[in-house]
Amino acid sequence: MSGNIQLLSDTLAAARAEGRAALIAYLPAGFPTVDGGIEAIKAVFDGGADVVEVGLPHSDPVLDGPVIQTADDIALRGGVKIADVMRTVREAHEATGKPVLVMTYWNPIDRYGVERFTAELAAAGGAGCILPDLPVQESALWREHAHKHGLATVFVVAPSSKDERLARITEAGSGFVYAASLMGVTGTRASVGAQAQDLVERTRATGSDLPVCVGLGVSDARQAAEVAGFADGVIVGSAFVKRMLDAPDDAAGVEAVRALAGELAKGVRGTA
Repeated sequence: MSGNIQLLSDTLAAARAEGRAALIAYLPAGFPTVDGGIEAIKAVFDGGADVVEVGLPHSDPVLDGPVIQTADDIALRGGVKIADVMRTVREAHEATGKPVLVMTYWNPIDRYGVERFTAELAAAGGAGCILPDLPVQESALWREHAHKHGLATVFVVAPSSKDERLARITEAGSGFVYAASLMGVTGTRASVGAQAQDLVERTRATGSDLPVCVGLGVSDARQAAEVAGFADGVIVGSAFVKRMLDAPDDAAGVEAVRALAGELAKGVRGTA
């Protein structure tokens, strides 16, 4: 492994060595502004996140619920471009030294150019990409360029994924596996449920040593602690975005996500 995929792997391994799950936060680039989004990511790291996923805002998201769609709409109306996503990754990584990934649908990468996107992401210090709608059987071109630039390829698995597909994904993926805890879109849930634990166990049963991190539905320290009991990482997105949407101004939003990261960090450590 080279470059920042190694940083990602080392970060997840360090959390495991501490006997805890990693805390992975998601925030979209350009929300509420490009500068404001960068400050929010720094605050989330400062609060206790181990890894951050930077969302590339998309006008037709298939996985994202209403909270993240609202933030994406604000970013897109603000004119966010892929260059702003790369700047967000660069500044967040340089300021913290911590792993920053991009979460994006395939269409923007395809239009931008796979080689150009991977080269720019690596140059920005990015650790890799989460690609929720890229089928593993159509991922060879992406994986070739990602490997060349030392980037992780994180695939998403769902409770509906058959064991055969899980095996293909763990063989092809790198960094970690993103386990969607339930069928449906992102958003906070009252319970993350047994489906997620079953999916983690089935993913590990493929024999892969990739960490399995669970997202979709986690919003508070109690749920983070519950998921940390069986997963290698706890992924939280909508709860961070909602704190910013509900804040009276941008500065208050930054403090709100810093505080939430602190609460969730206690949850994954079992000290909440």
